[in-house]
Amino acid sequence: MDESDLRAQLGDLFRSQLLAVLATQGPDGPYASLVAFASSEDLRYLIFATSRSTRKFAKLSADARAAMLIDRRSNQLSDFCNAVAVTVLGNVEEVEEKDRTATQSLYLAKHPHLAGFLRSENCALMRLLVKKYIFVSNFQQVVEMNLDEAGSSHKSSR
Repeated sequence: MDESDLRAQLGDLFRSQLLAVLATQGPDGPYASLVAFASSEDLRYLIFATSRSTRKFAKLSADARAAMLIDRRSNQLSDFCNAVAVTVLGNVEEVEEKDRTATQSLYLAKHPHLAGFLRSENCALMRLLVKKYIFVSNFQQVVEMNLDEAGSSHKSSR
């Protein structure tokens, strides 16, 4: 799979799935949360929203490193051969006010039903800045794509 194929598959997966599992960590250990997400067109970041009173926000405030899992499964035996999953590794930051309008528009294009939540004072719009994608298909085919600071990628297969 070349890089353009991988990017196309990631884009298709991200457009087709509404939810992801966000993994955070803290002094008391790891924590996983289900979040509604959206992705930037260039795949450099993923967006989600959370209340500032949540465990995930507290953990991310203490340690910005996180992983997100997005998959396409049907809970059928065929998933062992047909499902795809991607683990996204990176650091999470709260979207700055100057970027909030554009980022929020991208998020609401996918999740218009969350507009009221985004308007609440306690809502933080978060951005996972992607460092690496680990794409798994056909049960054991693994392709990794590292993103550098400039957004260039470097791919390897296992």
